[in-house]
Amino acid sequence: MTTFILRRILVAVPTLLLISVLVFGVIQLQPGGFLENMLEDPRVSRETVENIRRQYLLDQPVWAQYLHWLGGIVRGDFGFSFLNSRPVSELIWERMGWTVFLAALTILATWVIAIPLGIYTALNRYGPTSTALNFVGYFGLATPDFLVALLLIYLVLISGGTTVGGLFSPQYIDAPWSWAKFQDMLGHLWIPLIVIGLDGTATIMRQMRANLLDVLNQDYIRTARAKGLAERVVLWKHAVRNAINPLISLAGLQLPTLISSTIIASIVLSLPTIGPFLYDSLLNKDQYVVMALLMLSAVLLMVGNLLADILLAWVDPRIRYE
Repeated sequence: MTTFILRRILVAVPTLLLISVLVFGVIQLQPGGFLENMLEDPRVSRETVENIRRQYLLDQPVWAQYLHWLGGIVRGDFGFSFLNSRPVSELIWERMGWTVFLAALTILATWVIAIPLGIYTALNRYGPTSTALNFVGYFGLATPDFLVALLLIYLVLISGGTTVGGLFSPQYIDAPWSWAKFQDMLGHLWIPLIVIGLDGTATIMRQMRANLLDVLNQDYIRTARAKGLAERVVLWKHAVRNAINPLISLAGLQLPTLISSTIIASIVLSLPTIGPFLYDSLLNKDQYVVMALLMLSAVLLMVGNLLADILLAWVDPRIRYE
């Protein structure tokens, strides 16, 4: 296992280098830029723009700019945000805490809810409850997250509620932590969890259902039943354990998607996460912020896949990495 982990880390280095080249090249190919947009402001002179360009080596050849940016990443310097006039690392760090919190909570809630529902719908395929749950699953897969957010906000407002948007009420945003602030956060938190987690819950539930139905028809399940094993032993020790293994690989894909795939929903719900920050940076062509966030997504994807492979090897003794 140690050899496998070291090999994956060594492979990750040239992969990230290639991704950095692609990210930098795509950003350079876009027409215009933030500094060019500054020239449209009559209060900003061309001399000021040229000074900024020289200060951040943007007047150098493309390869020199890339090496300067790559060297900064190695030192932990992700560049400077022209839009916010602050270092990119500080801006990302400010939003990273809430992003990780919501991502971890959503992943936990998704798996805790989806796995039992998938098992239930597989064992009770033709029951009314299973049919209703399958309908909810199709609804979650087919409905955009921002539309679910708008529907939930509408339902809360027409029912007389006011705890919509953001994670806190205005009076608690900058207030120190207290029991009242914690309760206020819980009152706001359920809408983001449903909006962000609905698609993942539906996907995992449907996948778990399909996997379990396939496993229940395998020969070793019939053999276990023929040997006289209790049904609960056959189900939980043999069927569920093997059906859940393919889902572990999906867990590695959830880390970067919680940053990139919930941008519109986060904007609708006014969430203090990285998604809206990436969207604003793309609109304003804040190149260093965009490149840093794209590289962060790539790192999260590689880390997620590595953790998923390690977990899969741990739960499935048939898998060995030599």
